[in-house]
Amino acid sequence: MRNFYCNTRVRIKGKDSDSNAYFGRGVADLLHGIESYHSLNLSAQYMGMAYSKAWRIIRQAEETLDVQLLYRMGKKGSKLTPEGERLLKVYERAEEEASKVVCGIFEEYYREQGNVNI
Repeated sequence: MRNFYCNTRVRIKGKDSDSNAYFGRGVADLLHGIESYHSLNLSAQYMGMAYSKAWRIIRQAEETLDVQLLYRMGKKGSKLTPEGERLLKVYERAEEEASKVVCGIFEEYYREQGNVNI
C-alpha cells in the first residue's frame, strides 16, 4: 500500500484582474510574521525573502483586493489593519475547510480502491 497525505491551497484573486496577483498562503505567512514581529522586513527575513519582494507581494495583494492590509509606521514597523486581520482569519478558515473537504474526498476515493493509507 502507498502512503499519501492531502494538501490544499486556496488563492483569492480579483474577479476582473488580468494580473497574477492573488492572496494566498505566501501573503498569509507574511501577515502572520507581521503579527509576530511587527515588521514586514523581519517577516520577510524569517521567510528567507528579500524585503523588496515581500513589499511587492503585499502591494499586489492590496491592489488586487482593493484593501489596505497593513499600517506602515516607518521605523516603528508595521501592523495589520482591522481589514487585514479579518481577511487573514477568513483566509485561514477557508483553507482549513477546503482542506477538510478535499482530503475527505481523496480519502474516501482511495479507501474504496483499497490501495492507499492516508
